[in-house]
Amino acid sequence: MKTKRILVIDDEESIQKVVSLSLKMEANWEIICASSGKEGLRAAEAQQPDAVLLDVMMPEMDGIATFERLNNNRQTQAIPVILLTAKTGTAEKRLFQKIGVTGVITKPFNPLALASQMAKLLGWQL
Repeated sequence: MKTKRILVIDDEESIQKVVSLSLKMEANWEIICASSGKEGLRAAEAQQPDAVLLDVMMPEMDGIATFERLNNNRQTQAIPVILLTAKTGTAEKRLFQKIGVTGVITKPFNPLALASQMAKLLGWQL
């Protein structure tokens, strides 16, 4: 079975490190990190990951704008996107459902359960 490749788009280096370590240790997935929406869009096109874990609150281009650009690009529109966010209000949840993300993981998250949460949202076996 091919190793899954996950693109993590988050402007906080500490989050990138925790997520990378967690997903490598728990699921042995290959991790690609991007520090901005623009960098993430380029990485998604070039690397064609199996899934994207996308932070919602980022400077310049936030996660929603990044998701919309991924979704509107033929090369990246089929890649499932999971949002990583501290925004958990009813309005935000409705917005996330409306735009069609694969799932939402709330910050703070449990690093020991992150790969399991992602696999469940994506319908993958660990």
